[in-house]
Amino acid sequence: MKNYNFKFLILSIAIALAIGGISYQLTGDNYQIYETLKLPPLSPAPIVFPIVWTILYILMGIATYLFIASVEKKPITKMYDPLAEAKKGLLYYAIQLAFNLMWSPVFFRFHFFFSALIILTILWYFVYQTYNIYKGLCKTAALLFLPYIVWCTFALYLNFGIVILN
Repeated sequence: MKNYNFKFLILSIAIALAIGGISYQLTGDNYQIYETLKLPPLSPAPIVFPIVWTILYILMGIATYLFIASVEKKPITKMYDPLAEAKKGLLYYAIQLAFNLMWSPVFFRFHFFFSALIILTILWYFVYQTYNIYKGLCKTAALLFLPYIVWCTFALYLNFGIVILN
């Protein structure tokens, strides 16, 4: 990519980080419940979560920036419209961000572990669909989404274990 638009890159990262920040604020001081729960094997220490999520939000922002920037490089054909694909990708990205925003308050603040598991399952679906759409326009953007898919898969395991054990 020849012309990087650093303002747009920063905005893309800031939007993703803002979702994490809003989710954190909506959760309040309820993160300590994690330490009181019966946890499945491989459960990480609480300090791991904010570190991993910060990295993931940054990767999401970079991926989305690269995805949008790649649209202008793809030619429109009878069989493929990159602009339509970009709109679909951004819609799925926005939907997964909305479910991402919901999960922490539902889990930590309200202690609705099963509801959080359902939200997380829907989140995983939209993260995976976003990855697939990003892959069609920009392989690098898709690769940056892979850690998010892995983490959401691990989060599903943890959330399911907490539902079963508590």
